[in-house]
Amino acid sequence: MANLGIKKGNKVVIIGGGFAGLQLAKALRKAQVKVLLIDKQNHHQFQPLFYQVATGRLEPSSISFPFRKIFQSNQNIDFRMADITKIDPVGKKIYTSYDRTISYDHLVIATGCKTNFFGNKELSENTFSMKTTQEAIDIRNKILFSFEKEIFANPAEKQAFMNIVIVGGGPTGVELSGAFAELKKNILPKDYHNIDFSKFNIYLIEGSANTLNNMSEESKLASRNYLEKLGVTVKTQTVVQSFDGKNVVLSNGEIIRTKNVIWAAGVIGNVIEGLQAEDVVRNRYIVDRYNRLKRFDNIYALGDVAYMETPKYSQGHPQVANVAINQAKNLGKNIIKCLKNKQAQLNEYEYRDLGLMATIGKHKAVVELPFIKFKGPIAWYVWMFLHLMLILSVRNKLIIFFNWAWSYFTRDTSLRLITNINYEKDKVIDLS
Repeated sequence: MANLGIKKGNKVVIIGGGFAGLQLAKALRKAQVKVLLIDKQNHHQFQPLFYQVATGRLEPSSISFPFRKIFQSNQNIDFRMADITKIDPVGKKIYTSYDRTISYDHLVIATGCKTNFFGNKELSENTFSMKTTQEAIDIRNKILFSFEKEIFANPAEKQAFMNIVIVGGGPTGVELSGAFAELKKNILPKDYHNIDFSKFNIYLIEGSANTLNNMSEESKLASRNYLEKLGVTVKTQTVVQSFDGKNVVLSNGEIIRTKNVIWAAGVIGNVIEGLQAEDVVRNRYIVDRYNRLKRFDNIYALGDVAYMETPKYSQGHPQVANVAINQAKNLGKNIIKCLKNKQAQLNEYEYRDLGLMATIGKHKAVVELPFIKFKGPIAWYVWMFLHLMLILSVRNKLIIFFNWAWSYFTRDTSLRLITNINYEKDKVIDLS
């Protein structure tokens, strides 16, 4: 019989406040343990809607939730804003970027994923990724400011500001492409009367044969058809080889002149220094069915950074929010069981696939549930409803619903702010 060895009054440190870390902290709100949640940001970020922040449809505050606000009435939960640089499993402590240490009795690693540039330094330096709220804001600033710069640019340079290249045909890339296509059609021509938006090109580059490659053939085909109807140029079985800040070089030899490349082509687990190579496979910590690292009795990993082999998933679980949330719920229940009864029967984690979905534009979405697959307007409404229900606070639900309703009926938004402008960064603009 498994026993987690957690005792009343123990200090449980959770690294990462994403879906997994936040869910575990919430599960331990009334438990007789001290919980310390640590994250680089002071807020939880609802990543599925980052693309709407990047395209000016939602304010960042609508999908960001301060940890101290979430747990302000829970005396056993505290928060520290810090970047963890190293784990010392022998000394039972972790090191922060502030040159401080934090001790623990039990450690939970829920650090999620970061953007995978596949070792290409040039791409990591010159492209935009979208793994944080700030990065989504940076994309919004960059794209909107490109149109302002296009007005002043030399004729030979204008088209570079009017090309957007999105790399990666998964849900993030597909949703971004569709959102930018709707901006091009419904909003930008009304804002910029002196720009010809027929020259505004959105390229979606995907290395495999299809967009939404982890979904069914029907959904793959539907997503590509939706994108092409919106005017997105979809290039599959094509890889970006380089981008120097001015030119994207593709594997088929094509060169696209652009200032704007968004990288959504893959993720890799956020592994922290300090554990051994034998604890990690493919940048994920090897855990048992209780999410405990196999060589330790007091270190756990959850979500994207956990590698758990089961009969149904011999290569580990998919790196999706549903896995992270439910692993955290299961671990939380097991911890509470241990606190109540050391001999309690613990629950092994088993993933139940609830389906996949992606939205491409207004009335354009694909949904695959365990018992049914559908697309079109109904799928779009289902996508909106389910994502709205996942938002943490009632206030934010209402704000997002109002923004969506306003956009639906007016085909417009009022959130196109450009902040943190750097006029000197791009030297091709001639204001003379």
